[in-house]
Amino acid sequence: MQINTSKRRQSIPFQVTKKWGKLPKPVISKEEYGRPPKGSLSETRGFKANALLCKEMLQLCEIIYEFGEPLFNSGEDLNDGPKVVISFGELFGIYASISNKVVGVLLRARKHKLLEFEGEILFQRRDDDVPIFLMKPIQEIRQMLKEKDEVFDPPEEP
Repeated sequence: MQINTSKRRQSIPFQVTKKWGKLPKPVISKEEYGRPPKGSLSETRGFKANALLCKEMLQLCEIIYEFGEPLFNSGEDLNDGPKVVISFGELFGIYASISNKVVGVLLRARKHKLLEFEGEILFQRRDDDVPIFLMKPIQEIRQMLKEKDEVFDPPEEP
């Protein structure tokens, strides 16, 4: 019993045929690379996620500003506003009741140069005494994150 060669080819999975090799390669610009297609649900979800992150960073900075202690550097312009400092343990105790993403939001805010702390990541109990510095005045942070939030608003549906 011999199997017909065409049936045999069909039964072998992942076999490359000449037809597949002739498909045109998609042309993607640098701006589009790694981004979802315009108007897709993925793009909308990304806009919503970025807007939520901006709101969480603003909330974290406002808590640091409200509960932290002002710290003036010598020669700092007092109109600029002082830097504010709070310990990680105190911040964790306050913010943990609001959200369970304290460390993730801290890392994101540091990436945006809104605050600074020592080390790559902070752990509860071990790093309770590590100071966290708010690097910009709260008004500047509010303005900056409001502008970013407006940029991340999803486009209106027609």
